[in-house]
Amino acid sequence: MAEALDDLLYDANRIKVLEGLTAVRRRPAMYIGNTGERGLHHLVFEVVDNSVDEAMVGYCDKVEVIVHLDGSVSVEDDGRGIPVDIHKPTGKPACEVVMTTLHAGGKFDHKTYRVAGGLHGVGVSVVNALSEFLELEVWRDGRTYRQRFERGRPVIPLERKGATKKRGTKVHFKPDPEIFETLEFNFDILSQRLRELAFLNQGLEINIRDERTEKENVFHYKGGLKSFVEHLNRNKTPLYHNPIYFRTEKDDLILEVALQHNDSYVENLFSFANNINTVEGGSHLIGFKSALTRQVNSYAQSNSLLKNHKEGLTGDDIREGLSGVISLKLANPQFEGQTKTKLGNSEIKGIVETLVNEQLGSFFEENPSVAKKVVEKAAEAARAREAARKAKELTRKKGIFDSAGLPGKLADCQARDPAESELFLVEGDSAGGSAKQGRDRRTQAILPLRGKILNVEKARFDKMLSSNEIRIIITALGTSIGAEDFDVSKLRYHTIIIMTDADVDGSHIRTLLLTFFYRHLKELIEREHLYIAQPPLFKVKKGRSEFYKSDERELNEFILETACEGVALGLMDGRREVSLRGQQIIPILKRIIEFRQLAAKYIRRGVPAELLEILLKLKSRKEFRDVYDPQVLFEAIKSMVPDFSYQLRPRDSGGLEATVNLARHQYGLSSHVLSLLSSSDFGVLLNSFLQVEHIANGVPCKVTRQEKEEQTFQSREQLLEYFLEQGKRGSYIQRYKGLGEMNPDQLWETTMNPATRRLLRVRIEDAIVANEIFATLMGDQVEPRREFIERHALEVSNLDI
Repeated sequence: MAEALDDLLYDANRIKVLEGLTAVRRRPAMYIGNTGERGLHHLVFEVVDNSVDEAMVGYCDKVEVIVHLDGSVSVEDDGRGIPVDIHKPTGKPACEVVMTTLHAGGKFDHKTYRVAGGLHGVGVSVVNALSEFLELEVWRDGRTYRQRFERGRPVIPLERKGATKKRGTKVHFKPDPEIFETLEFNFDILSQRLRELAFLNQGLEINIRDERTEKENVFHYKGGLKSFVEHLNRNKTPLYHNPIYFRTEKDDLILEVALQHNDSYVENLFSFANNINTVEGGSHLIGFKSALTRQVNSYAQSNSLLKNHKEGLTGDDIREGLSGVISLKLANPQFEGQTKTKLGNSEIKGIVETLVNEQLGSFFEENPSVAKKVVEKAAEAARAREAARKAKELTRKKGIFDSAGLPGKLADCQARDPAESELFLVEGDSAGGSAKQGRDRRTQAILPLRGKILNVEKARFDKMLSSNEIRIIITALGTSIGAEDFDVSKLRYHTIIIMTDADVDGSHIRTLLLTFFYRHLKELIEREHLYIAQPPLFKVKKGRSEFYKSDERELNEFILETACEGVALGLMDGRREVSLRGQQIIPILKRIIEFRQLAAKYIRRGVPAELLEILLKLKSRKEFRDVYDPQVLFEAIKSMVPDFSYQLRPRDSGGLEATVNLARHQYGLSSHVLSLLSSSDFGVLLNSFLQVEHIANGVPCKVTRQEKEEQTFQSREQLLEYFLEQGKRGSYIQRYKGLGEMNPDQLWETTMNPATRRLLRVRIEDAIVANEIFATLMGDQVEPRREFIERHALEVSNLDI
């Protein structure tokens, strides 16, 4: 009856028209992908893309991106400035139309922008719609213009301010907390995309600064794509010194290509269309690959370089160890969806193929030594491919990859629907035994792995297939492996979970497995089948209750919540006395913990604790906030601290080192330690210090427990230790290092039960960065790995040695 009534009521009144930007706020994922971290950063990229479009037509030389303390972002360029005159069809300023109307912009004719990335005209209007506020500033025709919007609606009309010599546009916006799940911008994610854009637009300078941490990057590459390829190969050994590079045009199409082979076995190829990273490739990438294969084979055959390879070289052979960038700029790109991950123009394949054939043919004729090295590398890959083919045939004969002959150590699940089935790759037989006993047999399969699997970053395909543990994983998955044989439709488990111990060995095994999946089963990651289990680090037993905590942060939160029950804290905040009770105390204690952890990183690297505290007090004063010269800082400390003295001296290899006398102790400070004090990380520590400086700063803190017991504390450390000690009273805390320490029921409850467990989904957010990390951490080159360790040493919170 109800359904029949609904049918009768379905008339014209039920049809809703979402005007303006309402549709964007109602369905934001349609325009920016999602409302999580990826969508949040997409807002910045949409605005930056508009500035880069100005650069592509020659009107912009510099773009500046700033992440502000309040979580807002501003993007400023020195382009022509958005038009501010009246748009006759609407009677509004053109800049307001651009900001408030979908599919409005200067990219629909080919006079304003010959080529552009944001061809749908929805970019900046979507950013406006999804922002708590957006402030637009335009410098044009010798005048400054400003307008403010809130959640997509203009709240202040366009105002004309004073005269100026500047030119360009500034967009300052803050993402709307009503829309986004997270509001925390990641400096590294932003930096990677901006670096990419600087590579793709030769000569364009892009700066990014983070006011929250004082981190800053300047990206300016005169070499363009050649610099890009050299960056991709910086942790590898190139086979020839200079990258192969050419730039060519045809009608409204501009094609740029840079290539360089290295001695690794990994293909590292990236394609772009109008500066958009086409991660799924498309017609331009297909045309390039086809031309590359044809030209290398043609050169090899005409110069009799393939005597042992009568069938010729395959595309995979030629692209082994190749780092390359293909950048196409065209007037009417057809992207798949607003997120633009694949180029669909069918005519582009033939055009690109023709252009690459012409350019590569000429290059090989003019550079025979490079061409021969390319052919030799490919021929070596072909021999390895043939060896891998024979290895595969042998394994097929033995039935190793046959899913009917599953490995004996695999405890399979009962379900036959892959969507319901989970495979746990478990470190060690002990943990594997517990997992087998604790699992849900209907949906969960367990595959114990013995020791560390082969590092596939350093091994060719044929050697990889000889690894027993890897063959077992391939067999269990059911997909086979290799470009010719891999079939994702045969995947037996749609959820694959890496479960290793929370120690150094466990981390290494996890990294080896991630390397294997990324290099040889990448599609499983792209389809979001791969996860990492998050077993707890701690079990807390209090009375008859047991609690599991994932990490030290969760453990400290639990301890502090327990410690603050029935407690009052009195402290001075400036000249004001503040009284906090119960849960109000926790944020103060968390800030002290954060500061202590950050400070400990500097102390471990050789900065004396006493000197660090004095330096922070000095740098908290405005006149010293931007001072980094050690001599100026030490002179200031000398005037503050009576028993302080120092001696600075230059090193033969450059830089300074120092000897410091403080509190009757003498300390030697290396040039590396002195550089730490002027690093961007020091700004993070200073911000943390400013939040806790007032606690027990000359005036003791007073703690009253249940209106009876009263204690005073002279320092932050004493105060924190008191609460941590109180919170641990009556509790037994066990730290897990290995999965084997847990009983089957504990492993199920904490790590395997879908209702209570935590999993990290493995995603490829930035393939360029992912390639660089795997090459650095798992490749042959030792020096980049050492530099990585030194660079990130301060970020280590738990070191298991």
